[in-house]
Amino acid sequence: MIIVAGHLGVAHEEREAYLAGCCDVVQRARGAEGCLDFTIAADLVDAGRINVFERWASQAAVEAFRGSGPSEEQGAAIRSASVAEYDVSRARFLT
Repeated sequence: MIIVAGHLGVAHEEREAYLAGCCDVVQRARGAEGCLDFTIAADLVDAGRINVFERWASQAAVEAFRGSGPSEEQGAAIRSASVAEYDVSRARFLT
């Protein structure tokens, strides 16, 4: 399993527009083979932070989905980013 997690920083006044522009990619990801979870969401505390979380069945599934990244407009809105990819060998379900 692969987990992609982290956060993006945008100007707080641009966050809602940025998120609205992500709807299509979230829908496409959730319909992609091997996607177990995919979300891009506003942070509850920091008005300029967008949290990223993806869970994939395999590295091949991630690579098959990945495109060229955010559009030029979205890329220009990102002021900072800290997103990493993790290989997970085991999961413990809590619910």
